[in-house]
Amino acid sequence: MKRTDFEIEICANSVESCLAAQQGGADRVELCMGIPEGGTTPSYGEIKMARDVLTETRLHVIIRNRGGDFLYTEQELRRMATDIDLCRRLGVDGVVFGCLTAEGDIDRAPNAFLMAHAKGMSTTFHRAFDRCRNAGKALEEIIGSGFDRILTSGQQPTAEQGIRLLRQLHEQAGGRVKIMAGCGVNEQNIARICRETSLRAFHFSAREPQHSRMDYVNPSVYMGAEGADEDTVMLTTERRVRNTIEALTALP
Repeated sequence: MKRTDFEIEICANSVESCLAAQQGGADRVELCMGIPEGGTTPSYGEIKMARDVLTETRLHVIIRNRGGDFLYTEQELRRMATDIDLCRRLGVDGVVFGCLTAEGDIDRAPNAFLMAHAKGMSTTFHRAFDRCRNAGKALEEIIGSGFDRILTSGQQPTAEQGIRLLRQLHEQAGGRVKIMAGCGVNEQNIARICRETSLRAFHFSAREPQHSRMDYVNPSVYMGAEGADEDTVMLTTERRVRNTIEALTALP
């Protein structure tokens, strides 16, 4: 298949990862911090510098002010709207968000509120979709809300495990919204996911561990949870981005 047959988005956790994604040939990055929490909104400085360096690759930013669930208070929604306004001023191409009710359904009013702030920008409903209790119903409501795409693992821990539902969602969507497979997508499984779902949009991180450059570390002190590896930084690499894309284009 041709490279132009696919849409590749890299989950980038830093400006460095954004650059690697661009050099590796990605179409777009989703910039987010707090990866262990599922992704949270990056700082002003991170967004601005990413916008400055991404000259060939589109920039989307996650709008999620905390980890945890996707049921937001009025004050949280106002902060998220402010972040969307900031992204617009910085020239960001799109934003990524999603709100749910306490019952696990799509929360229409908060999504509409944020969509109004995102008018004219590309919009992705993120993996909050994978916490919905009824995937088919949620898909129709997201389409009705005007989102451009849904990022999903098929409501399973990884997209490879969610192949069956991904295929069903793609068929149900019928081109009304783009279904983008994400979570656990890599060089080894992307071709299978593509072949068995017919999807053409993929989201992956292509990260590799980078050991700390510190010569001295106090072994008795942790900045976060005790026992966590704080001597390794995970960054996207150009090599893994290219390898994963090549695994797709090798398909007949």
